[in-house]
Amino acid sequence: MSVTINQFDDRETMLESLYERIIGDLEQALALQSSITLLLSGGSTPGPLYQRLATAELNWKRVNVALVDERWVEPEHEASNERLLREKLLTGNAAEAKLVGMKNARATPFDGATECSASYATLPAPYSLCLLGMGPDGHTASLFPGAEGLEAALASKQHCAPIRARRSEVTGDYVERMTMTPWGILQSRRLILLFTGAEKWDVYEAACRSSASTDELPISWFIHQDKVPLEVYWAP
Repeated sequence: MSVTINQFDDRETMLESLYERIIGDLEQALALQSSITLLLSGGSTPGPLYQRLATAELNWKRVNVALVDERWVEPEHEASNERLLREKLLTGNAAEAKLVGMKNARATPFDGATECSASYATLPAPYSLCLLGMGPDGHTASLFPGAEGLEAALASKQHCAPIRARRSEVTGDYVERMTMTPWGILQSRRLILLFTGAEKWDVYEAACRSSASTDELPISWFIHQDKVPLEVYWAP
């Protein structure tokens, strides 16, 4: 298990440090590959980070931005992660990046999974970096404990998998999701786990204490794997 812990006193300092890390990785990747892939998550925590990244002077035409997971809603919907990235990241200098979304015309993520995986198979790999989040229930991406499709997603050798989560305060109304699988996420050169608050730190420590990967705390699948370095960024 290769895990590096980066703890900060405040979120602003944390996000500035993470910005520098991501830009460094992208610059290095652009020197090695003609086209690169950056995997990003939704949520409120990384929003300011995406706005900061949008100002970076990179050759964004050579950068593919793809989602780690998505609610099965239209891209214009207020709950859409694709919409978040278009509004926060794909502006300014980063407007020239290519965004690869997950939502397609199929009625459910179970209907659309094959098409989504085929789209993700075209992304340049290995992926330069994958930014993950974590919920208070121990989920990451849309790998929710107890979800319909979780077991299949964890075992899959496809890039994407459909999920139907159990409705909770964490999921809200949008329980139908598409997620990258652990197999897909681990095609990355580096994993970044970004989360905040004492409650989530307790969840993270519980996942670390577990002897192996557990479906009850899906984040543990990435903490206990030994294929890709994991860096944790946390602030109160």
